[in-house]
Amino acid sequence: MMYVISFLKDFFQILLYTVRDVTPILILILFFQLVILKQPIPHLKRVVLGGVYVVLGLAFFLLGLEKALFPIGEIMATQLSDPFFLGAAAGEELDWKSYYWIYIFAALIGFSTTIAEPSLIAVAMKATEVSTGTISQWGLRITVALGVAFALALGTFRIVTGTPLHLYIMGGYIVVVIQSIFAPKQLIALAYDSGGVTTSTVTVPLVAALGLGLSTAVPGRNAAIDGFGLIAFASLFPIISVLGYAQFMHLKVKLSNKIKKP
Repeated sequence: MMYVISFLKDFFQILLYTVRDVTPILILILFFQLVILKQPIPHLKRVVLGGVYVVLGLAFFLLGLEKALFPIGEIMATQLSDPFFLGAAAGEELDWKSYYWIYIFAALIGFSTTIAEPSLIAVAMKATEVSTGTISQWGLRITVALGVAFALALGTFRIVTGTPLHLYIMGGYIVVVIQSIFAPKQLIALAYDSGGVTTSTVTVPLVAALGLGLSTAVPGRNAAIDGFGLIAFASLFPIISVLGYAQFMHLKVKLSNKIKKP
């Protein structure tokens, strides 16, 4: 009974905050619709009902983040970086190679959450639609997911070793600029968008919790300095993977056309 009361108290508090945050957006839309455009709201009942569903959904989502996803990410990072789990003797210092389970877990969680990311699914569907099937929906999703998997493995390596974040990000964007020069122009914008849509509702909570939990568990790391930055990796490396995929497919088509010529 006490658990139910505590749950309801937390939910209504988050619901209140959600209504407060959504209200300015609602006021802005109503102002433009009624004052600037001077048009009535079509299907008013459906719009109001949809708005209620959105607010309730956001409140439940935020409550789920607080009660489940954030704790799970932190717990997994703490357990996988435990010296006892890694086989270290008492007082023994671990090197970066000892944290291989963290790298594997980060890569797998990055791949799986990206595959399930609703924003990426929407972009992949539209990309397939406008390209009349030239861009495969699953091909794009898997390519982006592989980019995120590599990004999180590298990002957790950075946290364990304590190396500066800006070196990785600067190096990554240099690669992106070089790829952008040679990649097919029609896919460059899609590649850049793919990096943004990966860091959304499913991926961000677990990735943020993983980074903070790992930086807290690894000796000598500071959560405020080392715990953040994984989301930057997850935004950057899918661009590299999609541009690489585009270059590969472009070369494949060119070679195929050469072979077909008599």
